[in-house]
Order: sequence, then structure tokens, then C-alpha cells
Amino acid sequence: MIKKIVLASRNRKKLEELQALLAGLGVEVAAVSAFPGSPEVEETGKTFAENAALKSEAIARFTGLPALADDSGLLVEALNGAPGVYSARFAGENATDADNNRLLLEKLRGQENRRAKFASLIAFSIPGKETVLFAGETSGVIIGAPRGENGFGYDPLFLSDDLGKTFAEAGAAEKNAISHRGRALQKFLAYCKSYPDFA
Repeated sequence: MIKKIVLASRNRKKLEELQALLAGLGVEVAAVSAFPGSPEVEETGKTFAENAALKSEAIARFTGLPALADDSGLLVEALNGAPGVYSARFAGENATDADNNRLLLEKLRGQENRRAKFASLIAFSIPGKETVLFAGETSGVIIGAPRGENGFGYDPLFLSDDLGKTFAEAGAAEKNAISHRGRALQKFLAYCKSYPDFA
């Protein structure tokens, strides 16, 4: 029986989001930081799926426990899908959310098409078994200035088609119900219900 899953992320806000979404699973959800010496996995993949699998497989190997990893980002039509897999480091390796948001607005200056989507790939790895992937997307537009105090990343600039407000203006439960990560995790939770080790 699966009693514990390790979240292969050190992003505090992402961990909070994932733990809230997985609260109903009935297993302990641990952060990778609870395992001293766990590797920092370099995101060398060219796709969200590759990066998510790199992280979940490395942490499952290290801990000997099932591991779940998310790789996600923003894809902007006018920028040919950028920042994509480079979303967290769009403005450089040590960029802050504010740095990335500022660069995004600079690159979209004068652009009429501001359509964008968030995409998430969840990878779930059990030691000795094949990694399983779950995808989620959500659409919206990039507005001209940040709005809202919640969320993280590009949330203050992403006006959700579903909510009619930015992700940063939405409450956590409201965002999680329709977000890219929320939709990917809903698929994961449905998978868990049919997986005998979660029964």
C-alpha cells in the first residue's frame, strides 16, 4: 500500500498548492526537503514532460518512495510559445517573479495578440515501475499590468478565461479548481482511485 508520496519540488508556493490539491488522497504528502541530501535535479529536458519525469524519477530513486513532480509554464502565442519550459528563468537563472513579469510585458509591448495558456505536466514515479504522466492546460490573456496579491509566477498578469480575473486575484480554492496544475492533478487523482495500491 502507498502511504507516502514525496513532492519533488523546493518551490514553497508550488508545494502549498500541490499539498492542498492532494489533501483528499488519504496518504502522507511530504516535501523533498524532508529528505536530507536529496539531489537538486537539473531541468535539462526540452519539454515539460521530460523535466517532470527527470525530477520524479530522481527523487523516487533517492527516497525509495513514490514521487510526484510538476513542470509547468506559460506559453504566449505572440512569443511563439515562449517562455515555455524557461518560464521560471525567463529573465535569467536567478530571476525573481517580478523580473520575469517585467520582461514578459516588455516583449509584449505593442502586441495586439495577448492570448496565452498555462500548461502543466505531472509525473508520478514509483520505484521499479514506469513513470505515468498527466497533463493540464488553462487559457487566458496577458494584461498590461499586474493585478492581485495571491499566487506566484505570472499569476498577476494572467487573466483567466474561466474566472474573468487574474490568478493572483483569485482565492486558492478558486484557482485550483480550474488551473493547469489543478486539472493535471484531477487526472492524477482519478488514476489513484483505480490504482490498487491506493485502495
